[in-house]
Amino acid sequence: MCRHLAHVGPQPVTLASRVTEPAHSLLVQAYAPADMRGGGTVNADGFGVGWLEPGSTRPAGPPRAHSYRAPVPMWTDASFLDLATAVESPAFVAAVRSATVGMPVSVGACAPFRDGTRIFSHNGVVRGWPGSLADLAAELDTETLMTLDAPTDSAVLWALVRRHLDAGKDPVDAVLDVMTRTLAAAPGSRLNLLLLTADDANGPTLVATAVDHALSYRTGPDGVTVASEPLDDDPGWTAVPDLSAVVVRGARATPEVGSLT
Repeated sequence: MCRHLAHVGPQPVTLASRVTEPAHSLLVQAYAPADMRGGGTVNADGFGVGWLEPGSTRPAGPPRAHSYRAPVPMWTDASFLDLATAVESPAFVAAVRSATVGMPVSVGACAPFRDGTRIFSHNGVVRGWPGSLADLAAELDTETLMTLDAPTDSAVLWALVRRHLDAGKDPVDAVLDVMTRTLAAAPGSRLNLLLLTADDANGPTLVATAVDHALSYRTGPDGVTVASEPLDDDPGWTAVPDLSAVVVRGARATPEVGSLT
């Protein structure tokens, strides 16, 4: 079912501070997840991280985004484990993957997906794939379908979200529209979606949904972290109720948690 996290804060922190160093970091969740809910036992089919550059290192304009993805278990990639201690960012998304049966194990299938300053991850599965998503996928133009990162449910969800963003839709509305219509087309799907966007005027926006899978968040002086599973035993972690969304607008914002029903 995969595991993922996102962090947004006022100052850059290392990727390692969330992804590899905590007692129950995403690295640990790759081989010893605590709450897969019947969706596998390990997350060894690839991983990825997408991050925004710190504002002080770039010229005026939206921050640039970068990503690192690999179709191997995170714990086997020594280069990434070293990189994570050096790269600092105020906002990033990371994921480890447990591939759904029948879907490819390839770098293109690994979240997070990136387009400009938009970074997206899906933790879960669309039931009845691919038929259940056929009508929604028909809304995408032929070129988009031919250039998907991979033939997976997550890649199609990302293309649908990106279509709304390209049309100027608010990031929250874009995610919730795709989630709602996917759930209607494929009941019982697990749709924990993460979208991180940024622009020069509004700063970062983070949207995270919890639909039939675990999600928690923690707020501290260095920002807001949202994760499939708490990264440590800090009592500040709050579980997100099922069929809810967490929204963070701005680097110093307090997360808003609301019901999707």
